[in-house]
Amino acid sequence: MLAKVLSSAVLGIDAYVVEVEVDITMGLPAFATVGLPDGAVRESKDRVKSAIKNSGYRFPPHRITVNLAPADRKKEGAGFDLPMAVGILAATGLVNREKLERYLLIGELSLDGKVKPTRGALPMALAARNDGFAGIIVPEGNSRESAVVQGVNVLAASHLAQVVEFFNDTCELPPTTVSIQDLFSRDARYDIDFNEVKGQEHVKRALEISAAGGHNILMVGPPGSGKTMLAQRLPTILPGLTFEEALETTKVYSIMGLMGERAVVATRPFRSPHHTISDAGLIGGGQVPKPGEVSLAHNGVLFLDEMPEFRKNVLEVLRQPMEDGKVTIARAATSITYPSRFMAVAA
Repeated sequence: MLAKVLSSAVLGIDAYVVEVEVDITMGLPAFATVGLPDGAVRESKDRVKSAIKNSGYRFPPHRITVNLAPADRKKEGAGFDLPMAVGILAATGLVNREKLERYLLIGELSLDGKVKPTRGALPMALAARNDGFAGIIVPEGNSRESAVVQGVNVLAASHLAQVVEFFNDTCELPPTTVSIQDLFSRDARYDIDFNEVKGQEHVKRALEISAAGGHNILMVGPPGSGKTMLAQRLPTILPGLTFEEALETTKVYSIMGLMGERAVVATRPFRSPHHTISDAGLIGGGQVPKPGEVSLAHNGVLFLDEMPEFRKNVLEVLRQPMEDGKVTIARAATSITYPSRFMAVAA
């Protein structure tokens, strides 16, 4: 009994399609996951088993093998729970396979079968649109973020049983839609404003010139003179984000799980890392590469408060991202490029 469900994984700030192949054969009960899964993916077998049982379905007491293709790329995160569960039910004949190849599925499962939000929903929705899928099934918590992508049906699911009934044509999942114009008009607001600064005319003039030309700026002054306050208000006088800029910035925040309740990042980011930050924390890195502060400040402002306190090697690694507007992290298996076009403000 073999079934194939389509899902997606993130590489850099973009996503690619992953084929979740489920094979159920006779033998002693076992659950094996292959295709370079990380710890969260390997642990999904226990979540999937409990979710299927607690949703009212029978978990097959046989040998189950799950392959995540392409098998030469590292798969991470809990977003494969939902496609694995649907694949197991499809292999046992409990899910109609006719519509499976037309939809991407992503989502983490709780033990009671509820579908929980996952990281990277926006780039995955873009991958679904670019590869010509009819739609993508996402957790309810990711639906508004994914619906920012035009040209693909975004279907929100709150429970595994809903997804099963959708593929069996006994339940409809209504598409989620959002108005980009309304999102920008509501969310493109700052809690602080540049006009709150009284006095400091020469500094304000320098910041206005810096904002107009996209120039980096260094502020020097005694403690308490307002350097940090002025830097925090600099994004409020920068031009508003275009939709393309907002989409690119949102992709970075989406894969880091920093979206919260927002559907899109509609304001210029402001990042102020502590002076004890490492070079990997600043430009990105790690065993499984992740974006750093320079990428989280993409299309916004990176503020280096107490710049002399930063370690020399940390300041040195800023040179290439500032010059190129991107940072490339090379590992033995792959090379990943993150965007890092920002205004640097130091004090």
